[in-house]
Amino acid sequence: MRLVRLWPENSHFDFMRFRRFSFPLSALISVATAIVLMTVGLNFGIDFKGGTLMEIQARSGQANVAQIRQTAEGFGFGDVEVQEFGTAGEVSLRFPIQPGGEAAQTAVVQKARDTFSNEYDFRRVETVGPRVSGELVQSGTIGVVLSVLAVLFYLWFRFERELAVASIIGTLHDIVLTIGFFVITRHEFNMTSIAAILTIVGYSLNETVVVFDRTRELMRRYKAMPAEELLNLSINHTMSRTIMTAATTALSLLALVLFGGQAIQGFAQVMLYGVVICTYSAICISSPMLIYIGLRGSEAVKVPEGKAAAAE
Repeated sequence: MRLVRLWPENSHFDFMRFRRFSFPLSALISVATAIVLMTVGLNFGIDFKGGTLMEIQARSGQANVAQIRQTAEGFGFGDVEVQEFGTAGEVSLRFPIQPGGEAAQTAVVQKARDTFSNEYDFRRVETVGPRVSGELVQSGTIGVVLSVLAVLFYLWFRFERELAVASIIGTLHDIVLTIGFFVITRHEFNMTSIAAILTIVGYSLNETVVVFDRTRELMRRYKAMPAEELLNLSINHTMSRTIMTAATTALSLLALVLFGGQAIQGFAQVMLYGVVICTYSAICISSPMLIYIGLRGSEAVKVPEGKAAAAE
């Protein structure tokens, strides 16, 4: 039986020409992400912000959000965030941290239950105090920073200097664009989001290593081949594997987005976006970056195209 190839075996598609569009596009998105992050900020979840979160479901199937908001604001517990989510009739209420410790937070939950329990079912109730939320912010930040530093340290020793620098740039690019996704979509940023970012970093590393391993192999085989031609050859050789990995991962995540329920839907959406970004980054950011950095042994000696083909 012949194996099905998702990409032509002897393809010579010119991926490097897209760098003239991908670099300005990624730079624009990265700058926009930084500006919006500094002005608007992330939509921190209860894990990091503290307070009381409740998710309720209307028994009639239709929730009156305006009435819920008006009633909740009348409790006197400060500004209340009320919004619909998920399927019809599902509403989330987020109350700020109350002075008075655990007893004050319990009073918020009890007041809400006494008021809404006749018409709504309480699906989820979470309370996080200021001390716990502060510790989670600190622990989450330290965890992300240390993980990213460990990845960058690995890349630096895994590849030659030029390949390592390009890999690091690609990984940082994927992190920035993932944060941009949280900023633009206003997805809740919580401990699950930290797990999503670290998973995307791992996926990005995997995609880059596969392409750069082939690049390094071809550098040793064709020492006189121009960098642009060498990188195109590397990507074409690994494209079948890239398509297979991205497609199977994306299909699994799409199933979670559609059928996984509200609890895991946010994580799956971020991961699905991450698969697209990491695949794009490995082809259109990390690899073309080597042209500007300079590939040792590939750009030092250039030969005419005919001779390069003969050597191949």
